[in-house]
Amino acid sequence: MFSTYRKAMDALYLACVLVAGTALVLISAVIPWAVYTRYVLNQAASWPEPMAVLLTIVLTFFGAAACYRRRLHMNVSFFVAMLPPRLRRIADLIAELLVALFALFMVIWGVKLVDATWYNTIADFPALSVGVTYLPIPLGGAILLLFVIEHVGGQMTDDRGRKSEEPVLRPPSSDI
Repeated sequence: MFSTYRKAMDALYLACVLVAGTALVLISAVIPWAVYTRYVLNQAASWPEPMAVLLTIVLTFFGAAACYRRRLHMNVSFFVAMLPPRLRRIADLIAELLVALFALFMVIWGVKLVDATWYNTIADFPALSVGVTYLPIPLGGAILLLFVIEHVGGQMTDDRGRKSEEPVLRPPSSDI
């Protein structure tokens, strides 16, 4: 059963990477366009800066979730590495639970933020709801929470789904 969950998380991870990567590529196209219109055409376009900010929000929350899954986030493990294996497992579990708490905070308060701003509009994009621009916060939090569940489940079972004495503390199996 856990292997099915891990495969679903592989697909979700790939979706996060694609969304974040697309946002990064679009930012890399929008910013030079803003510079070109401002300094070459001498008539600055009004939309590139807010568009870049919105794309940065998408990049940040989806990219952060993807990096967390691959354990590419900042991690100070010097003292934890010096602990005996049992205390190390406990410290790792506490760290995962704290990330889960942070992810829940993002989901709960992110949904409230989206709800509170849903009917507001952005001056440069009148057809776009402010609430839509904040959707990456609760979505990124929910994805982060799913990845925490995967990490904790991976610590409790080995790759064949059996209980493990020593947790597997390595990045998930995806080659991406």
